[in-house]
Amino acid sequence: METTTPISANWSYTQLTPTRVPDGAKPSTVAQQEKEWHSVHKFPTGVHVELMQRNEIPDHCKGLNEWDIQWVGESDWRFKTTFEITEEQSKQDNVDIVFEGLDTFCHVEIDGKEVLYASNMFQTYRIPVKEFGKGEHSLTLTFPSAWYEAKRIEAAEMEKNLPENKDPVTGEQKKLSFWNGNSSRLYVRKAQYGWGWDWGPVVMTVGPWKPIYIHAYTAKITSNRIDTILDSSYKTAKLRSKVQVSHALKDSSVTLTLSDTSGKSIKTQTIKLNDNGEAEVEWDFTVGEDVELWWPVGQGKQPLYNVSAEYKLQDGTSISRRKDRIGFRTIKVVQESLIDAPGSSFLFEVNGRRVFCGGSNWIPADNHLTECTEERYRAWLQLMVDGNQNMVRVWGGGVYEFDYFYDICDELGLLVWQDFMFGCGQYPANKQFLESVQVEAEQAVQALRNHASLAIFAGNNEDYQLLESIGVVVDYDDKTSDFTKTNFPARHIYEKLLPDVVSSLCETYYHPSSPFGGQTSGDKTVGDLHQWNVWHGSQEPWHNWDILAGRFVSEFGMEGYPDIRTVDYWLDGNEKERFPQSRTNCSHNKADGFERRLELYLMENFRHAFDMESYVYYTQVMQAETLAAAYRLWRRNWKGKGKELTSGALVWQINDCWPTTSWAIVDYFMRPKPAFFAIARELRPFTVGMARKDVKTLDNPSSDAYFEIEQSLEIWGNNSSVEEKKATLEVVSFDLEEGKVVDSKSTEVVLAPNASTEFFKGTVAGQPTRTLASQLPKIIVVGARLIDQDGTVLARYANWPEPWKYIQFPEVGLTIKTGEDGETLTLSCKRPIKGVILDVEERSTDAKDGEVKWSDQAIDMMPGDDQVVIAKGLKGRKVKARYLGDGSA
Repeated sequence: METTTPISANWSYTQLTPTRVPDGAKPSTVAQQEKEWHSVHKFPTGVHVELMQRNEIPDHCKGLNEWDIQWVGESDWRFKTTFEITEEQSKQDNVDIVFEGLDTFCHVEIDGKEVLYASNMFQTYRIPVKEFGKGEHSLTLTFPSAWYEAKRIEAAEMEKNLPENKDPVTGEQKKLSFWNGNSSRLYVRKAQYGWGWDWGPVVMTVGPWKPIYIHAYTAKITSNRIDTILDSSYKTAKLRSKVQVSHALKDSSVTLTLSDTSGKSIKTQTIKLNDNGEAEVEWDFTVGEDVELWWPVGQGKQPLYNVSAEYKLQDGTSISRRKDRIGFRTIKVVQESLIDAPGSSFLFEVNGRRVFCGGSNWIPADNHLTECTEERYRAWLQLMVDGNQNMVRVWGGGVYEFDYFYDICDELGLLVWQDFMFGCGQYPANKQFLESVQVEAEQAVQALRNHASLAIFAGNNEDYQLLESIGVVVDYDDKTSDFTKTNFPARHIYEKLLPDVVSSLCETYYHPSSPFGGQTSGDKTVGDLHQWNVWHGSQEPWHNWDILAGRFVSEFGMEGYPDIRTVDYWLDGNEKERFPQSRTNCSHNKADGFERRLELYLMENFRHAFDMESYVYYTQVMQAETLAAAYRLWRRNWKGKGKELTSGALVWQINDCWPTTSWAIVDYFMRPKPAFFAIARELRPFTVGMARKDVKTLDNPSSDAYFEIEQSLEIWGNNSSVEEKKATLEVVSFDLEEGKVVDSKSTEVVLAPNASTEFFKGTVAGQPTRTLASQLPKIIVVGARLIDQDGTVLARYANWPEPWKYIQFPEVGLTIKTGEDGETLTLSCKRPIKGVILDVEERSTDAKDGEVKWSDQAIDMMPGDDQVVIAKGLKGRKVKARYLGDGSA
């Protein structure tokens, strides 16, 4: 039987000196010396983690420490240990050492002999070591600086005068184009965010970041491709399994077993291997009797099944085993013509049901990936489910995530949009690079393909968009050219190499890029779209989300400060830096022009203060309003079959890799920002939405002096269930200044299944028609609720006149009552309130001590509509509330 033995003990590490300095783009020839050796405190590990453990470098998450640790990534490092090939292992026909992940360039030596030069952080390497014989052996890993290796490779490639190194306009020699980091990163198969991004620091990690082990075997199961196919009625399911065995012996077989997660066997079969070491089965099942269908969260349950493969010799001796976990489902990307709309749809259909995808983009959860435990991943992904999200996009500038990330997505019902690891760059496509990418892609697809949650592979993040931005003309109709000889050589990767790998290894849909579709990457009518004309680009008001919609918006966002506790963490007690424009706060926001852009949106909409806590509050409310508006308006575009004008929205981003101000809706310490809750409300199964606009009608087209202005109002609802829903729509118009209700209506409505439904189109009740520009509109707040037949509030939304900076806020009479359990809060008011954010009145100085988990934040309130907030961990302490116009500085 095969055996797997970890090589995880007695590791030590040292820095090599002197640091190599490129000399004419060539490595230094000066002999390097080992400095003092130190034992690692854990394995797998990274140099930064070990140095912090020994207090040799400061925490880069605090203050300006990021800039004091750059020498680590520009140094060479060595790790060493010993391992034993036992007598039992040596009797096996094959003895390999498997390196699941080396970051990034690495010379591997056994007993002083180099057996591997690794150069791809994403690859798993397998090295035969049986020749070294039984007994103890030394294992040494030498990691040259990826920073300098990238610079060296770049300089060598620049000498070749390649098409991609010519400016498309001037023809002058230039480096490859990129957004974020450094141009040299494009030549290195390493997590690209390590060079720094517009939300993350420069942390050039190095070391053995995944397990290393000895694998001894006679023969082994190398893979099992499992496809589940449903018939057109979705009542029968087919399972196809193709097992591959390496070093297979004559007259051997594989026994395949399908069982549920309790271990109950559903079907089993033994198959002889063919001459290629393969065994294939095809089984039919009845849905609802033999197996159940897997659904995304909110659409049904997530039953999972185990497919076990056992490789046996002719006499029945077990040689190798493998177990995969699957779900029975079919996921399709539907792109078809729309009714009375240009372009085509871009939607996900699961088991024949079209699903609106509301979710988030995912970046690596830490700069130090070895610190990302399974428990931490589960907490992150559970937050998404708690926030009513059903899709996560693994962004192309990070890593193919750990296996348990995808396992958890399977269990929770989170659909996975998986990018290949290329981001914001004009990547090369030379022979060596392509060979490395080929292996990387094959390994990634084989690792992910059996996961029920996997919905789509995308070739890269924004690489076509980047090339368009620098003037490269992309002929999207050209499918035959040798792209490696053009100024966009990576098209060969995205349109030939990767689709060939995906189609040969699995059934998952492949998308060349994100965004991609139409004749430009910015086409709003075809494919997916990254809508950054709010914040970036033309810096549109967020109220224009409706006209900025795409068929599937896979990126959009707005920055907001994290919890004040997180700010205080990075300030590290430096009270002199506790103001928004401080050097430390600016260092913890990596977005270009963030001061101007934050202030643009703040000044357009708020009267705000500049003390630290006020700035945190206002940017958080702004982020919450911006993102909620996007989901509200785009979900309205999900109008039913043939009218899926917008089929999904994935906010940039769910998480952070360090404590910072960014577009994340949950900060590094997993403290949800108010935006998290605002999005969660817009992704509930039932929602109600409103939109108002001033409509100006001229009496005479030749004159601007005579006109009428009315305030239009539209109301709609959303239903994500597959059944129609009967409800009561209550609409209340409240005059904020006069402090009274001016109109109240109640109407019976029916929400169409799996679609939005229009309820009302007219004018704001109580708002007079204006005939002079100097006439101020009344401050009418319109509240809408959907009430279930049993009296339950299904959804609520309050529509306020904007911008809020013009509003003179009166006293609102907010009261907060704490229940007997000390954690149930009931909020009520006498006049409408905008943007309530709750906190404990007295915070602990300990960052995590006594923190409260709130069930809701960024709350809008209407009189007579009390709202309940659960505050886990409050324990009866006093609560304070902040809201617009509350008199705070």
